[in-house]
Amino acid sequence: METRELRYFVAVAEELHFGRAAERLGIAQPPLSRAIQQLERRLGVNLLHRSHRAVSLTEAGAVLLREGRAALDAVAAADRRTRRAATTSPSLVLVTKAGASGELLAKLLAAYAAEPDAITVDVQLCGVGEQERHLRDGRADVALLHMPYDSTSGLDAEVLRTENQVAVLPAGHAMATEPHLRMSEISSLADLPLPRWPNSDGTYPDGPGPAVRDHTQLIQLIELGRAMAVLPESCIPLLNSSVTAVPVLDAPQVTTVIAWPPQSRSRPLAALIRTAVRL
Repeated sequence: METRELRYFVAVAEELHFGRAAERLGIAQPPLSRAIQQLERRLGVNLLHRSHRAVSLTEAGAVLLREGRAALDAVAAADRRTRRAATTSPSLVLVTKAGASGELLAKLLAAYAAEPDAITVDVQLCGVGEQERHLRDGRADVALLHMPYDSTSGLDAEVLRTENQVAVLPAGHAMATEPHLRMSEISSLADLPLPRWPNSDGTYPDGPGPAVRDHTQLIQLIELGRAMAVLPESCIPLLNSSVTAVPVLDAPQVTTVIAWPPQSRSRPLAALIRTAVRL
């Protein structure tokens, strides 16, 4: 398979519409249709169910969408990392979710900067779920990920810490004085819905809660009494007096890991990882 064919197929599989996919790719629809048919003939499988009204993925098509995304990310990563390796001022790009692991990140950067062979670490703060994609497609060399919300499949990783979660509520709410809460109590709070975070494709799941992209936006909505959230307890030092954190006894624990591509052979990256594990 050629990367062009994979790019064409991924566009069709994500749009589930040949016209929209062709517009996204900047090509006419007939050559796009022919390219997909040629790919199906070469593979000997049907990738799409076609009708006059809709296009949907076959089981084989769903597999190629998943594998194709990974392959295109790998090609993009090779391009970006090769170009960065040729720069005269080497640096590491570390990506993390905005508003998360702030204290841990500050300690890591300070400790690594004290190492004799340390190089510049450029920090990228991104929206929820984006740091994993940045790492896989080469925009970042290393990432702080948070399980179970992020996946480390296909990556190397070291566990840095595991922590409990808290419910973050407006300070004046009746539940804010409780010694602890349970998830069943949180889900029953009609006046304070949980936020809706974006899916991997940028869309939002259905639900009553507000659509949010980052923690700054989320905390402001909580302050206004429009939402609540369940967050790792390390967020507590970052909260102001207008919100309150209450332990949630049965919320899943959150494990912070430092992750990197398994094929990396960067000595500065290895030093950064050793520093993180030591901390």
